[in-house]
Amino acid sequence: MKPFLAESFLLENKTAERLYHEYARDQPIIDYHCHLPPDQVADNHKFGTLTQIWLNGDHYKWRAMRSNGVSERYCTGDASDWEKFEMWARTVPYTLRNPLYHWTHMELANPFGVKGKLLNLSTAREIYDHCNNRLAQDDFSTQGLLKHFKVMVVCSTDDPVDSLEAHQRHGQNAGAATKLLPTWRPDKAMALADLDGWNIWVDKLQAVSGVAIGSFETFLAALEKRHGFFHQIGCRASDHGFEKILAEPYTAKQIEGVFSKARAKQALSPVERDQFCSAMMYELAIMDHARGWTQQFHLGAMRNNSTRAMRSLGPDTGFDSIGDYPQAFALSRLLDRLDSTNQLCRTILYNLNPADNEVMATMLGNFQDGSCPGKIQFGAAWWFLDQKDGMERQLNALSALGLLSRFVGMLTDSRCFLSYSRHEYFRRLLCNLLGNDVEKGLLPLDMELLGNMVQDICFRNARDYFGFFSKTS
Repeated sequence: MKPFLAESFLLENKTAERLYHEYARDQPIIDYHCHLPPDQVADNHKFGTLTQIWLNGDHYKWRAMRSNGVSERYCTGDASDWEKFEMWARTVPYTLRNPLYHWTHMELANPFGVKGKLLNLSTAREIYDHCNNRLAQDDFSTQGLLKHFKVMVVCSTDDPVDSLEAHQRHGQNAGAATKLLPTWRPDKAMALADLDGWNIWVDKLQAVSGVAIGSFETFLAALEKRHGFFHQIGCRASDHGFEKILAEPYTAKQIEGVFSKARAKQALSPVERDQFCSAMMYELAIMDHARGWTQQFHLGAMRNNSTRAMRSLGPDTGFDSIGDYPQAFALSRLLDRLDSTNQLCRTILYNLNPADNEVMATMLGNFQDGSCPGKIQFGAAWWFLDQKDGMERQLNALSALGLLSRFVGMLTDSRCFLSYSRHEYFRRLLCNLLGNDVEKGLLPLDMELLGNMVQDICFRNARDYFGFFSKTS
């Protein structure tokens, strides 16, 4: 029997152990998609308590606590930091076989050095005080933690109307070990289900861009101006969070009419909304290609299922689930439209429904054009799938139907500075899959060949794919 979280954690044979410890473990990290607050990075923020860095904003933990019968007061409410942590400690023993149990103890071990001790009610106070003392040290600031985890690049998630002031301040810090780059997230430009909110956002876009928005053409012009500003600050990637891709037929006249109705706050039909979003997805993709960016599509989330929670807490508070949407047809139609005019940029497809893994993995091969290795990517298992089973299924689908060797690897998709344990988790699972294949005679025992593949997936592929370090980008 192996001890819990031993050096061989998730590594089932000696080949897997060698691959992880000799090739994967010490590779740097490029976190090309996350939700870390840019101002906390730029300001080298220090957290006062473990609750502030670990529980605040973490809807994964909130979901578990609610399932364990914990009142909302201890999740998002007005309970003290200690009271919230105590309730989390009460919940942790009930998370056995949930990835939270692994992540919790991995994050306590690294960076806090809490090893050989499980978090529960009896250990809560000791662990809380120990970690709070560590957080008071200079090397536990946000930049100190990023340096500790060898994070070379952090790509935040940013609205086109954001000022990017934090990114600019951070860029002036010559001593920073980690680059902070924005990512263009224009989802609100297509949020026509709430016309009041959409119009408020368009007014903000008009103000920040300096472009008078009176038509769809000028709406695109304002977005294009902000797109250029993002590029100037170092942005090299966009990101979109959709239930599914839309690629409905439309004419320019129809879209202009929909835009005018939306600005007048006149009710739109579902067909009109879908046509507008279809046009926007295409136009935004054209912008990305023109500047040599990578576009990312996070597909399949069913968001804000609880009306009660949405009314009281708002979005991104832990009431989302996997959606069951048709993905293949419209996705193929959009990519093909772009590809047919040689305007399809590097693209990463993230899938939240494991039933669609093979659909996504086979979509890649349709639009590779030889311009760069792995131009179209099947993105890392994310959200509900960034756990052992989900990661393994994504890796196996990509292996069987594409080129795993060209995969750009793991990201955090997190709001927490401690979530880099997910890279360790992924790297161990990757090495274990390869090690098991070697033990079964399915792969050769060629450590140079396998080790290079592991290092490519863990770091080098992402470094080369995005162009974050290119002098000419």
